[in-house]
Amino acid sequence: MSFTLRQLRYFVAVAEHGSVSAGAQSLSISQSAVTESIKDLEADLGVALFDRHSRGLRITHRGHQFLRHATSILAEVAVARGAFEDESQTARGRLHLGLTSLVAGYVISDLLAKYRRANPQVEISAIEESGEYLEHLLIGGEMDVAVMMTSKMTGRSALYSETLDVSPYRLWMPIGHRLASQNSISLADLKNEPLIMLNLDEMEQETVKLLSALGTRPKVAFSTRSVEAVRSLVATGAGVALLPDLVYRPWSLEGDRIEARDVSGALPVVQVGLVWRKGLQLSAAAREFIDVAQAHKMISND
Repeated sequence: MSFTLRQLRYFVAVAEHGSVSAGAQSLSISQSAVTESIKDLEADLGVALFDRHSRGLRITHRGHQFLRHATSILAEVAVARGAFEDESQTARGRLHLGLTSLVAGYVISDLLAKYRRANPQVEISAIEESGEYLEHLLIGGEMDVAVMMTSKMTGRSALYSETLDVSPYRLWMPIGHRLASQNSISLADLKNEPLIMLNLDEMEQETVKLLSALGTRPKVAFSTRSVEAVRSLVATGAGVALLPDLVYRPWSLEGDRIEARDVSGALPVVQVGLVWRKGLQLSAAAREFIDVAQAHKMISND
């Protein structure tokens, strides 16, 4: 038996939402239908996509690998559906796009590839800047649209934003770390742990604020602007890190030497979204980019 697009949609929904119940709810179907579909998919592939335990599901290393392919397949199907539209309807002109660093490295590639295929006649000009500066450019009319971290936006009165993804923070630690054997991990367990800080976008200030709530100064062992440096340092036992799921890549170099675990308590989330200026007459290229991004979000969450 070959897997179906429906099985892919169900798998992606469960992987993105972290449980069968939440995935089924997002699809407006029964849990039993989702459970049966994933079992059939695992049987067809011959691998376990999720580990089952008393607290629910955890995606496996093979599951993460397959998630990339499943998401790509569903995105290509969406592009194929519009492949025969009248070329006169294709957007033209220029798109001035802004990106924050984590978006540029971990979010935008698939979305931008899909947009380019659908709108080959649009010339794209993209810059990577801080969220604060991107807001300044958007408000000043110097940029059409930005894809950025929206959790800390300051110009909401002048800007529209639409969330594309919400990514919770998790604890990264090397395989075999003492905390990995605990049934649950709390913020208090991290008091004396050396911390690897990602000094990029809003990551550092969020982590410091989070740990400061414990009434102690975090033990910062290393601060870097490189996600790959964090990955390598954690994998080799230099410390632990609190980072959002959107940068967790177990299939990457050193990724199989890192375990990511939930932490009980009020951890922040990172919101990635589209942002554009209120009252701005959007160009056809910008409007089409927003439409493609909204459809991409629906595929990721469907």
